[in-house]
Amino acid sequence: MKHLPHLAMSRLGIKLFLIILVVNVVISGLVFLAVSRSLDQGFIDYLETTQINRAQTLAEGLGEEWQRRGDWQWLRKSRREWHRLVRQQLWPGEGPPPKGIDRRLGDPGDFVLHDANGLPVIGLPPPILPEDGQEPPELNWLPIVSNGQQVGALGYRPPQQLMARMDRIFLARQQRNLSIIVGSLALASLLLAGGLSWWLGRRTRSMALGTRRLTEGDYSIRLAEHGQDELSRLAYDFNVLAATLEANREARQRWVSDIAHELRTPLAVLRGEIEAMQDGIRSMNQDNLHSLSQEVGQLERLVADLRLLAQSDAGALEVSLAPLNLAESLRGRLEDADGWLRDHDIALEMEIPSSAPIRGDIQRLRQLWNNLLDNTCTYTDAPGRLRVWLYVDDQYARVTWEDSAPGVSSEELPRLTERLYRVEGSRSRKSGGSGLGLSIATALVKAHGGRMQPSHSALGGLCWTLEFPLARENMA
Repeated sequence: MKHLPHLAMSRLGIKLFLIILVVNVVISGLVFLAVSRSLDQGFIDYLETTQINRAQTLAEGLGEEWQRRGDWQWLRKSRREWHRLVRQQLWPGEGPPPKGIDRRLGDPGDFVLHDANGLPVIGLPPPILPEDGQEPPELNWLPIVSNGQQVGALGYRPPQQLMARMDRIFLARQQRNLSIIVGSLALASLLLAGGLSWWLGRRTRSMALGTRRLTEGDYSIRLAEHGQDELSRLAYDFNVLAATLEANREARQRWVSDIAHELRTPLAVLRGEIEAMQDGIRSMNQDNLHSLSQEVGQLERLVADLRLLAQSDAGALEVSLAPLNLAESLRGRLEDADGWLRDHDIALEMEIPSSAPIRGDIQRLRQLWNNLLDNTCTYTDAPGRLRVWLYVDDQYARVTWEDSAPGVSSEELPRLTERLYRVEGSRSRKSGGSGLGLSIATALVKAHGGRMQPSHSALGGLCWTLEFPLARENMA
């Protein structure tokens, strides 16, 4: 397992090399076949046209030579004269004839001359003449005319016979060229595959190592992000995942620790009072039993809050949504809590319209208002102020809940809805409840399809903005 990343990169390089090599070779082969197929017919047409033109030119030249000499005897005696004549007629000028295919199309051995009686004057070289039972080559014939009279006939090889020789030359050259092309593609593929495998290996090796460390529980690992390509995006997503897992692990550890602390405090009080009664230090009277009942009630509320948050996390929070007027629910709860606020020396200001139709659960909304009121009463210095606004636009009913000093810093605002979080950092239960009130409030707003955002209040404290989607169609 130690060398797994290197093996993976080696396999990746081999795959890249094979893919690029096969694709390039297949493309080269298809191009070669297509070009060869196209050239076959074009090459035959070229040979046929060229051979006919050269044969006609040679036939005209032979007619002129007959008119000047009067017979063919001079050609019967000298094959050199025949070569000279063919060269002179087909390749006029003093320079040597061109090399290559054009030169081979004018080869004297491709022509034969017969006189007016059909007797051979000079013809194909001896190796080409029929022998050992071979069939003589099939020729095309042109008449040789002088002064309107046929004085002979010129035979020449048809293009199909020339192709046997030309094909060998052409195919040999193409095979050589194809071998060069395939070799070049193989080298280019090797270099390209090697470069790609090195580049991808360098980029993915760290990802493989990071993934292994992540699966082993090391959430502090982070990958380098370079460029704007898909691998950089993958590295970014990996870092987000690692950061999320690290934050969740820390939150889970803190959550377990905080719950243990919250449960330990009332249990320690209960144990101490019960032991005091057992030792006879405290008598079992109505006052002492009431104190025990308060601690049990505190435990029940904490367990209920934890159960509500667990249901919210699982998406199983019991909420019975029905058409209701958010304005009536909010106004009614604030009016009922006016005495509670006065006891804490907090002045209430509210501006609530007559109607704000939503789909909601009346009991859960009351629990939401209670949590916000409890938070305000617990953390607002006396004398204080609470200002609650409700306004409605085309899509949402928005509740603005503002209280007076003290406020919190901008760094602490996002953490206010964390479970068991207290701004002062103390775990003293004297400063408030379990530290779950705002987390529960956020879960209740979310269960209604809304959202809850903190900000700084113009009064010097906190401002909570709660948004609930309207449901006008469900209102009478």
